[in-house]
Amino acid sequence: MDIDYSNNPLHGLGLKQMLTEIVDYYGFEILYAYLNINCFKSNPSIESSVKFLKKTDWARQKVEAFYLYKFKSLPRASDEQFELPPRDRIIPPEQTPGEPAELSLEDAERLREKRARKAAEHDAGTTRRSSPEQRKSNYAQPAVSSDTDPWAKWRK
Repeated sequence: MDIDYSNNPLHGLGLKQMLTEIVDYYGFEILYAYLNINCFKSNPSIESSVKFLKKTDWARQKVEAFYLYKFKSLPRASDEQFELPPRDRIIPPEQTPGEPAELSLEDAERLREKRARKAAEHDAGTTRRSSPEQRKSNYAQPAVSSDTDPWAKWRK
């Protein structure tokens, strides 16, 4: 099965070249603000960032997705394509890369706050619910009568 990746802006693009394009346009400060990857904050350089990104799949995929959807201004991928790593996504022929999105540190802060709220809501929703296994274990506890000594097995 032949799959045509030629419309994907990442096709044939090296990590160093991609990172250089992004950094030249946005700078390390914006990259850190939007992606929250430490290699863009503490003593950033193209070489050290490329070295880190080559070793760390999740970070490289985050940068590649940023390149596609912020730097190249492509529309969000379909749910099916979004499950794939950015380099494996098929970009429909009618979607062509556009101009880089205008990003600011203020927008990055608003986005970070929004993500934090969503995470807090998600965490609050999951802590109130118990899993089926937890519910079973709650009911599986034998009732302790008041006349038995719960510490008897620990005494010598």
